[in-house]
Amino acid sequence: MSLVGNWSYPTAIKFGAGRITELPEACAAAGMKRPLLVTDKGLADLPVTSATLDILEAAGMGRGLFSDVDPNPNEKNLDAGVAAYKAGGHDGVIAFGGGSGLDLGKMVAFMAGQTRPVWDFEDIGDWWTRADADGIAPIIAVPTTAGTGSEVGRASVITNSETHAKKIIFHPKVLPTVVICDPELTVGMPGFITAGTGLDAFAHCVEAFSSPHYHPMSQGIALEGMRLVMEYLPRAYADGSDIEARAQMMSAAAMGATAFQKGLGAIHAMSHPVGAVFNTHHGTTNAVCMPAVLEFNAPAIADRFQSAAAYLNVNGGFDGFRAFVQEFNDSLGIPRKLSDLGVTQASIPELVRGAVIDPSCGGNPIELTEANLTTLFKAAL
Repeated sequence: MSLVGNWSYPTAIKFGAGRITELPEACAAAGMKRPLLVTDKGLADLPVTSATLDILEAAGMGRGLFSDVDPNPNEKNLDAGVAAYKAGGHDGVIAFGGGSGLDLGKMVAFMAGQTRPVWDFEDIGDWWTRADADGIAPIIAVPTTAGTGSEVGRASVITNSETHAKKIIFHPKVLPTVVICDPELTVGMPGFITAGTGLDAFAHCVEAFSSPHYHPMSQGIALEGMRLVMEYLPRAYADGSDIEARAQMMSAAAMGATAFQKGLGAIHAMSHPVGAVFNTHHGTTNAVCMPAVLEFNAPAIADRFQSAAAYLNVNGGFDGFRAFVQEFNDSLGIPRKLSDLGVTQASIPELVRGAVIDPSCGGNPIELTEANLTTLFKAAL
């Protein structure tokens, strides 16, 4: 089977090895003549970024680059990115990289034409209607990791540098116009990033599948996404040049982000404040939190995972799946406890406050009260 396709769900996606060469055509389709490529600091000087800028320059589109992006991007990064966008006379954004580059790139395009502060557009109620939709620049997304799925999302996660709280900024027009998913761009990822990002995709699928909200399309996508991660992440981790495994993981990442329209839960409620306060890798943090959350949610989700386990070739129903998750983490070098990531007992009250107010995590099958979250953080510590 050829792992190449042109998809139109949830947006236009050009999927397949080597398709980064089609970036100029994608820019033209989005109405860009002078794009700004936004990526993170670690990726900026790597050959994959230089080669992409070469493609743009050869097409007469310049090589505009902004890379002052932290692992957990904040409003200071965003302000600097918008300033660079305006100073360079750019007419669109190429969001390039993992979650940080994709999220900040989308927000640079979003905020380029706004007059209100970014926090006014948090994903609460209809706050997104406050934005000037005509002021949002076109966006192309090019993921270089397989995990976050932000390339097919209508929101970004931005950390408030003063409060250390992660905020979800949402608008329908933040969904990129064109996505280029080229698995060759992920070949150079080191093992620990392959594992952490891959388990981010897995967490998205697990939480979407666990959510009690009615969305059978997302439920089916989440189930198949779990299967792809379980089958292909070990291969990608063991051999980074395995292009089939890289492609299947890139598919799983997009599937996870599409599926979690059904809702996220306690895994992300915990990992968002931990990442904001301790600057941990998001996917790795999700993976560390997952066993404790599965245990907590067991009374509400055991039945649905009972049937899912058979599809996933896991023996023992829900208990077998829960045991598999810990073994999966261990096989990929994931720490067992949040304390291994630097989280302390004294920080739990602050983390609980951050988790309670997270609007993106309303899909947990059991209510996330302060008492419940305190119990969860202690269990994962």
